Amino acid sequence: MPHPATKSRPAHTHGIGSVKPDGWAYNRAPMIVYWELTNACGLACRHCRATAMPEPAPGELSTAEAIAVLDDMLGFATAAGEALPHVVMTGGDPLMRADLPELVAAATARGIGVSLAPAVTRLLTRERLFWMKEVGIQAISLSLDGSTAAFHDGVRMVPGTFDATIEALDLAAEAGLPVQVNTLVTATTAADLPAVYELLSRHTLMQWSLFFLISIGRGSELAELSPGDAERWLLWAAQVNRDAPFRVKTTEAMHFRRLMAAPLLRAGRTKQEVEALPMARAFGIRDGNGIVFISHQGDVCPSGFLPEVVGNVKDTSLVTLYRDAPLMRALRDPDRFAGRCGVCEFHDWCGGSRARAYAWTGDPLESDPLCPYVPRTTP
Repeated sequence: MPHPATKSRPAHTHGIGSVKPDGWAYNRAPMIVYWELTNACGLACRHCRATAMPEPAPGELSTAEAIAVLDDMLGFATAAGEALPHVVMTGGDPLMRADLPELVAAATARGIGVSLAPAVTRLLTRERLFWMKEVGIQAISLSLDGSTAAFHDGVRMVPGTFDATIEALDLAAEAGLPVQVNTLVTATTAADLPAVYELLSRHTLMQWSLFFLISIGRGSELAELSPGDAERWLLWAAQVNRDAPFRVKTTEAMHFRRLMAAPLLRAGRTKQEVEALPMARAFGIRDGNGIVFISHQGDVCPSGFLPEVVGNVKDTSLVTLYRDAPLMRALRDPDRFAGRCGVCEFHDWCGGSRARAYAWTGDPLESDPLCPYVPRTTP
């Protein structure tokens, strides 16, 4: 999810996106906290990580508990100049939380930037989109999983969602609200990516994120790409990114960074020169490193796609869990990764999908099975 800079920030921050890594390890604070405010949602998407339901599940964090989490996040920045993480409020559908305006206001008052990942349902109205802009929501994400209603609605499982998504995309542009569009990539949807790109090129958005399926939740019913096919589509995305009217990125396909950086290195650029480029802003960020996830019940995981609970915000500080939980520490140290990911010369920048390694092997420190690259030093 994007996190564009705000115009004004409290004195203790530099602005969103300024959390600095230590050798590409985000040890002090994550760049982004993905916060599943609720698992309630009006859609029943075929790949839903949260296995969302029409009504909220028991044990959802109360308003007071949620505000206490925001207070706790201030502990990520205890010295002058240290930045706070950006919060992406997601779900389910965050618009299903009646206290969403209160939570957004509480975050903003504390100097915490907020983006939203709403579902495209009847709740996502023109009025709400303009409200988001008015209260300082810095960006939203919308999902578009196909170039036609037949493709998209077949994934979202609700007729009319495709047309409503295109309308929401245009309304967000009218409101001046930056948008990231997320597109699911599976063995059966990948061939439609060029058509989705052509469609999006006719609209206004800030970023297009290609989400390479992780087989968890309902997503376990869908088929991932083979490593070879994934590499070919990532090469296509790298080529598209050169001329696209918006930035193209990937989710859970971290080896896109290798494909972007390798041609520059072959052309004679130094490692330091590559790290100075805008593309390097994403280097190192992966499940548990620069990212942390809070569930609707307060469970903390390395990411929403790596459902290994390290603690709960109801009884332990998020700051402590992110910094000190053994799994979180391990995920920030790619020298501890097994197989090819452990010895790959790109592992500081990439590190592979820890979520996919976990989904396939049960071990989040194993190699990412989607990456076919053979490192210069083989394990």
